[in-house]
Amino acid sequence: MTKLSVNINKVATLRNARGGNNPDVIKFAKDCELFGAEGITVHPRPDERHIRYEDVRQLKKIVQTELNIEGNPREKSFIDLVLEVKPNQVTLVPDDLNQITSNHGWDTKKNQSFLTEIVALFTKENIRVSIFIDPVEEMISHAKSTNTHRVELYTEEYAKQFHKNRQVAIKKYIHAANHAQSLNIELNAGHDLDLYNLAFFNLSIPFLKEVSIGHALISDSLYFGIQNTIQMYKRCLNPSQP
Repeated sequence: MTKLSVNINKVATLRNARGGNNPDVIKFAKDCELFGAEGITVHPRPDERHIRYEDVRQLKKIVQTELNIEGNPREKSFIDLVLEVKPNQVTLVPDDLNQITSNHGWDTKKNQSFLTEIVALFTKENIRVSIFIDPVEEMISHAKSTNTHRVELYTEEYAKQFHKNRQVAIKKYIHAANHAQSLNIELNAGHDLDLYNLAFFNLSIPFLKEVSIGHALISDSLYFGIQNTIQMYKRCLNPSQP
C-alpha cells in the first residue's frame, strides 16, 4: 500500500503568522501519526518562513513513522541540517531561495556529477535519498546513474490536466513510472495531489511507494478536521480501507 506522508509546512506558516506556538507544529505531527499518517514531511528553507530548523530537530525526537526532509542541497545549511538530524529520507528539490513552492524537477543530466556527490554523502549516513524530477524518462535514466534510492515525480502538471482529461493527464506519468521500475528505482510522488485526483493516480501506478501531500490536505482539514482528512486521503490510497 502507498504510504501517506503529511507535509506540515502550512501548519508552521499559520503559527509564524502570529508568533508564539499556536498551532503547535510538534503536537500536530504527533497527531498526524496518531490518526494514521505513515510519515511526516518538512521542507525547511534558509529564511525559515515556515518550518524552522529547530522544528526539524524537535521532530526528529518525536516522529515514530518516517521523517522526510525536502530541500535544495546547494544550500550548505540544508546539508548540515540533514547530516545532523539524519532523517529516514531526504528529498532533493531544486527550488530557488525565493520560490513560493517547488515548480520543477532536477535536470539530472546537467547536474549528474553534483547529485551523485550529494547522494553518496547522504547514503553514507544511511539516509534514503529521493530526487525530485519531472516525468521524463531521460531524467529518470540519469537519476539512476547518481545511485539514488528513489525519485519523486513532480505531479503539478497531472493535477492541472486531471479535470480536463484524466487519461491524458496520467499518460506520461505511467511511462515515467514504468521506466523507473525497469531501472529498479523506487517511486514517490507529490505536488498538488488532492482528494479528487489522488485515487486515480495511485490506481494507475500500483507500485508507488509514497505520496507527500501538504497544502491540499491541510486545507481540507479546516473543513473536515485533521483526523477525518487523513483517513479520507488514506482511503484514496487503499480503497478497501473502511
